[in-house]
Amino acid sequence: MPKTISASKFKEQCLSILDNLDAEGIVITKRGKAVARLIPVESDCASQIGSMKGKIQVQGDILSTGCKWDAQS
Repeated sequence: MPKTISASKFKEQCLSILDNLDAEGIVITKRGKAVARLIPVESDCASQIGSMKGKIQVQGDILSTGCKWDAQS
């Protein structure tokens, strides 16, 4: 589980955090809720972004529940 830091604390310590960022990265929170995750460029996670492009094929209607219903009944 990556470390977390509030956005205000991140703003104060940004350069230091960037210099000491480990491979797991850090989660930035705002009002206690996670809003962003900072990971190093060399991280394994970063290499996964977009790695499935062209490898996944959608079958069927992804906007349908598959259930037939009549709004009049």
